[in-house]
Amino acid sequence: MIAFDRNRYLKIQTGAVALAERIHEIVGKSLESGTRNMVFSGSGGAAILMEPAARLLQRQSAFPVFFETAAEIVAGGNCHLGEHSLVVIPSLSGTTRESVALLEMCKAKAAKVLVLTGHADTPLARGADHVLVNFAEDDTSCESFYLQSLLIALSVMTHRGEYARRASDVAEMQALPALLAAVKDQFDARAAAYAAQIETEPYHLMTAAGNCWAEAWYFGMCILEEMQWIRTRPVNAADFFHGPLELVEKGVSVMLFKGEDAFRPLADRVERFAMLYTDKLFVLDTAGFDLPGISPELRALIAPAVLSSALERLSQYLALRRGHPLTVRRYYKRVSY
Repeated sequence: MIAFDRNRYLKIQTGAVALAERIHEIVGKSLESGTRNMVFSGSGGAAILMEPAARLLQRQSAFPVFFETAAEIVAGGNCHLGEHSLVVIPSLSGTTRESVALLEMCKAKAAKVLVLTGHADTPLARGADHVLVNFAEDDTSCESFYLQSLLIALSVMTHRGEYARRASDVAEMQALPALLAAVKDQFDARAAAYAAQIETEPYHLMTAAGNCWAEAWYFGMCILEEMQWIRTRPVNAADFFHGPLELVEKGVSVMLFKGEDAFRPLADRVERFAMLYTDKLFVLDTAGFDLPGISPELRALIAPAVLSSALERLSQYLALRRGHPLTVRRYYKRVSY
């Protein structure tokens, strides 16, 4: 398997899962001390990775939760942000400019900040009220952030008496690092074959529903666009039939990611339509992966991490076939903007 350090991967994802009790402690003390709302924020892809956890809380908890990027809050404010807020800011580097600006804004408003990062000696880590450090790199950070933010959401609901499965979920999650690595094994050959099919495609319609929408959004924007300079049109499956369907015809690439939550029928609807009108439909379904020991309930929650683990294989093969390393940028952190 090309470009895959299994031991490094296992260490990073094991580190994410190992933060479960620390997260539970931070959340519990925060709620006890008077936290009345939570803001999941961040910049770029890191912020996108917070979306499933934020939506899970918005749909299943009565606790006020907001999801907004750091740049938006700094530019336009948020009337809910204040001394009774806990703001979750992910940043792998710990130096992201917009996120640092949000940290300073939070300090000025006496809001508490929980930073998720890969590095301790950074502006965000040093300035936060709570810091979770789990070293990762671009090819491993998605699963780490997905799992940490999920653990935050489950902890909030558990402390509030809204969720009874956290203990069993955390127990099952101990096996996830190895299982996510096994997802790569299961998908590797298919990823190589698909990369060969699409290496010259000019653009892709990317779509998914429910908690998998974040991964479609992330993979299109951060991998195909930022790292491969391939044009994409990420669209939530709930919106697919309100405009993007008119772009579907023979020769148009549609990439559909399917999870196992209540929103799966929305993805099924896109699949039924697209298979009639394009000859370039690619479906990646988490239900097709073997995850022994993981309950159906937890499978539904971790679907974004499963997709991310699989799609990293596609990223590597695309980069190899196109002669375009995933680290090459034209503008990002290279020019002033």
